[in-house]
Amino acid sequence: MSASRDKELSLIQHLTELRDRLMVAAIAVVVTTAIAFFFTTDIIRLLILPAGVSKLTSLSPTENFTTYMRVALFSGIALAMPVILYEIFAYIDPALHPNERRFVLLLGPFVLLLFVAGMLFAYFLLLPNAVRFLITFASDVFENQLRASEYLSFVTTFILAVGLVFEMPAIIFALVRVGVVQRSWLTRQRRYVFLLVFVIAAILTPTPDPFNQSLVAIPMYLLFELGLLLARIGAKPRPAS
Repeated sequence: MSASRDKELSLIQHLTELRDRLMVAAIAVVVTTAIAFFFTTDIIRLLILPAGVSKLTSLSPTENFTTYMRVALFSGIALAMPVILYEIFAYIDPALHPNERRFVLLLGPFVLLLFVAGMLFAYFLLLPNAVRFLITFASDVFENQLRASEYLSFVTTFILAVGLVFEMPAIIFALVRVGVVQRSWLTRQRRYVFLLVFVIAAILTPTPDPFNQSLVAIPMYLLFELGLLLARIGAKPRPAS
């Protein structure tokens, strides 16, 4: 009975701490979104550069405001990512061994760098080709007027998604570290992963041409290999308890 009570208390403590961590992350997003709000006009100008236009079309009275706020929120999430990552680390920190803690702390800036690199990769390499293809497709029968809400929702979601995909090495390391999967098993799945990244690339990439799909799939596979390397270096097997 006492053991059951201890487990219940432990679960409540973990849930309470998780709630507190999520609250801090949410407050950080609110603060960074408020800061980004003052720069959203400039951010929107940057986001429409790949489309080669200076303004977007708005078709409803509330579209300007809601789209503006959506872009501010996207920017806020991106700016708050260091706090979000820290709260994740702080939550799992008690379960880490000293050598694991040191490695995760060293890995932290690298994880953030991967996220930023993914967003830059999407903005500078993927978006220009994708947007150009989409707005010129069948242009002899369609006149494409870019609607603000749809275009900016597509662009911000795409950039954020690619940024998160670039976190693959850190995710692989974490899964191996906590024992969810074995690195040896992942190594044997290389051929399936190679096929899977092309399927994911086909989903992420809004254009059907193989060039843009390869532009997404090949870096994704290299990130998978990087994750295996990190797991080999840092994810030492825990001693049996």
